[in-house]
Amino acid sequence: MLFVVTCQDRPGHLALRQENREAHLEWANTKDSPVKMAGPLLDEAGDPVGSLLVVEAESGPSLEAFMKDDPYAQAGLFAQVTYAPFKWTVKPPADLGGPAR
Repeated sequence: MLFVVTCQDRPGHLALRQENREAHLEWANTKDSPVKMAGPLLDEAGDPVGSLLVVEAESGPSLEAFMKDDPYAQAGLFAQVTYAPFKWTVKPPADLGGPAR
């Protein structure tokens, strides 16, 4: 099952995000990572203030366990993390039922 995950940074913690960015990207980009899509949420000035991810997981609890390993989460960057089941209906990748490109 897919989940959309929204992570809001604690205000004023851009430096903490930057310090942990490389480790976060390595965590999300590993070969066996269940992360299907991800990127930063931005403020009006274009600075990152959170993260949006689409993650494949068996259940909410397994998603929560995976997200605890995010270096951003381990560094205490997030003020709030929410998630909901998600159905990718517009331009899904081939490995999620979309047309092969």
